[in-house]
Amino acid sequence: MISITEHIQLKEISNNDSESLFKLMQEVYTAAYKHFWKDSGVWYINAQYSKENIAKELEEENTAYYFVVFKNEIVGNFRIIWNKELVGFEGKKSVKLHRIYLHAKTQGNGVGKALLNWLEETTIKKQYELIWLDAMDEKPQAFEFYKKRGYEYNSHCFLDFELLHDELRKMSQLYKLLS
Repeated sequence: MISITEHIQLKEISNNDSESLFKLMQEVYTAAYKHFWKDSGVWYINAQYSKENIAKELEEENTAYYFVVFKNEIVGNFRIIWNKELVGFEGKKSVKLHRIYLHAKTQGNGVGKALLNWLEETTIKKQYELIWLDAMDEKPQAFEFYKKRGYEYNSHCFLDFELLHDELRKMSQLYKLLS
């Protein structure tokens, strides 16, 4: 367990946690993104959080995958990919924040801010130069959150998932250079 603050910890996810992670994401992801999908996100959750996909993601080199624990309750997940270059920043030692999903009940409690602070401090200690992530454009509160934390727009793409509503497909890459 990694202690971020008195009330926030990261608990490493193992293969034995796949069912718990799946159930958590049924609640957390669905609440935040069901309106993006023609099937309320069922296909996405089944694909990304299947036992097989979790096992595959846990085996990937240079990754760290955690449950987010707030006041002794698992409230989200947090996945980091170390040494993942961002197009346009080749040669920069980079980290991708691959996943950060938090239960709505954590909003306003500084959980996201504390996680990003920890990631930035850890990244600097490991002598990385850049953190980047993908964010859905139709989640303006997320964009504002990252913008306030110093993240900038790099590029965007349009996701080709068949069940995703056409007008909600845009995803942008945001980055922050570290000093």
